[in-house]
Amino acid sequence: TVYSCATSRGYGFDNPGVGKATNYPVERVDWYDCVKWCNARSQQSGKTPVYYTDAGMTQVYTNGEPSQVYVSWSGQGYRLPTEAEWEKAARGGLSGQRFPWGELISESLANYYGHANYRGYDLGPTGYNAIGIIGGGSVGGPTPATSPVGSFPPNGYGLFDMAGNSWEWCWDCYAVPYAGGADPRGPPPPGPIYASYCVLRGGAWDTDATSCRGAIRGSFYPADGFSDYGFRSVLPSGQ
Repeated sequence: TVYSCATSRGYGFDNPGVGKATNYPVERVDWYDCVKWCNARSQQSGKTPVYYTDAGMTQVYTNGEPSQVYVSWSGQGYRLPTEAEWEKAARGGLSGQRFPWGELISESLANYYGHANYRGYDLGPTGYNAIGIIGGGSVGGPTPATSPVGSFPPNGYGLFDMAGNSWEWCWDCYAVPYAGGADPRGPPPPGPIYASYCVLRGGAWDTDATSCRGAIRGSFYPADGFSDYGFRSVLPSGQ
């Protein structure tokens, strides 16, 4: 629905994404298209977009892959979570635990590629999660092997699939070490965004238990959208 609204307003997407059905995560989307989608959803909802192509915040970002995207942090529209926001949301109120629910993982808790007894915290079983065949396809066969949202218990904040199913893009460009502070917004890119890595979090249906840990940081070029790359948007409190 948002995509249709966006294209009718002149938005352009390079990797518009695929998914099995409306209750599955979208995949094969790149970072740039996720950012544009957030703007389109804001406009569809009557909210002011957050992302722009100029420092004066006058040109709403709708097309292309510019070397710089500007964000209005005081804006009230939809946006990608920062890496810090994503991790806090993923942990669901827990502290010091590997996963959103505790220390151990099994294929009854998330959609990932199991390795029974791996590192002592993967209960398995070994192989692709059979839940991936729901909605079409076969385990290890045609992608995506995602599962319907709500197939597993939510975390302490009521959020589903913060581990496994599909990687989720964050706003931040990747940096080592991870930005500190109470609410870090990540570092600016060392050069043009398209030449930098942007952060991915959460693991996916085809990654192992390690990638599903709350602390694991993935990253890739923002213009690439693979079969296990997805996203979720956030909205400022009270909006």
